Amino acid sequence: MARLLGLDVGDKTIGVAVSDELGWTAQGLETIKRQSKEKDLARIQQWIAEYQIGGIVVGLPKNMNGTIGPRAEICQAFARFLEERTSLPVYLWDERLTTMAAERMLISADVSRQKRKNVIDKMAATLILQGYLDAKSR
Repeated sequence: MARLLGLDVGDKTIGVAVSDELGWTAQGLETIKRQSKEKDLARIQQWIAEYQIGGIVVGLPKNMNGTIGPRAEICQAFARFLEERTSLPVYLWDERLTTMAAERMLISADVSRQKRKNVIDKMAATLILQGYLDAKSR
C-alpha cells in the first residue's frame, strides 16, 4: 500500500501528515505557511516525492448539520486543484471537530498557547488522516 498524505487546509496554513507504509498510523510532518497556490503545491509535491505518496486526504470542514459551507467549498476546490496538478487520487474526509479535538488534546497535555498555535494544524491533519485510515481498515 502506498503512503497517504493528509492535509488540513486553512486560509493561512496547511497542516500536513503522512501515513506509515502499512496505512495504519498517521504522523504530523509540518504546518505550511500559505503564500500562494503554486508555492503551496510545490511544498506538497516535495512531500509527495520524498514519501512516494499514492493518494491525498483533504479535510472537509462540513457544517455541524452536514451541509457544505464556504469553507468546505474552498477545500473542495483545493482538492480538485491537487488532483489535476499531482495526478494522484484525492479523497475528501469529513473533519468536523478535528481541530477542536486537537486543541483539547494539546490543552490536556499542558501545551502552552503559543506552542499550540504552531502545531494545531499539523495535529488536525494527523487526526484527519488517522480517521480516514481507521475507517478504511474496518
